[in-house]
Amino acid sequence: MSARLLARAWWPALIVIGVGVVGYLVVLDSVREKDDLWSLDDPLVEWFAGNRTPLLTDVMVLISWIFGPVVLPILVALGGLIWGWRTRQWFNVCVLVGSMLAAGLLSLALKYTVDRPRPPEEFWQEPGGTHTPSFPSGHTLCAATFVLVTGYLAWRTDRSFKVFVWWAAVSVVVIGSVALSRLYLGYHFLTDVIGGFFAALTILGLAIGVVRMRDLRDDEPFASAASQRVVGAS
Repeated sequence: MSARLLARAWWPALIVIGVGVVGYLVVLDSVREKDDLWSLDDPLVEWFAGNRTPLLTDVMVLISWIFGPVVLPILVALGGLIWGWRTRQWFNVCVLVGSMLAAGLLSLALKYTVDRPRPPEEFWQEPGGTHTPSFPSGHTLCAATFVLVTGYLAWRTDRSFKVFVWWAAVSVVVIGSVALSRLYLGYHFLTDVIGGFFAALTILGLAIGVVRMRDLRDDEPFASAASQRVVGAS
């Protein structure tokens, strides 16, 4: 692939990656400096813990369970197999699975690098329910990666405005629900879930770059042939 096509492939991806990295670092700085968004962390945890209802707690537990480290990988694996079998778009499946693996590894790496304590266990819906550090929220990071990358791959296939609108709407609902569930259940601070979202944007950016590089590489022989025909005709 030529340098020009490589630049065409990666410039949108680098913008998304840049937004993700800068956003993550801004939130991390707020946590370390204990200012800005950090000032909302403790009040929100306490407010949610004091305003739980049995029905809403069951709903939030279900959401958190579906997008947790056990169920979500199973859903991705089964969904990927069905998607690949029905459409034969195995490249898309590989991009999604690779993105989810990258999200899981990135989550653990960032958690243990920052090593931020969780909210006090007295606010947890289930004391003793988790043992990893708090920042960023792995549930939010992985859920955001799942819907953002899946939506991008679906839009790449169709390229319609309708698909884009659905992608945006589903992303807002899913990411918002998962982030809210982690706050409501007392396992994370607000800055944790926001940091997880921005970390997911970096994974989306990488997926965009890989997909565009492959698409432009496949188109390059046709572009070269067309260029040669034009030159020959002149």
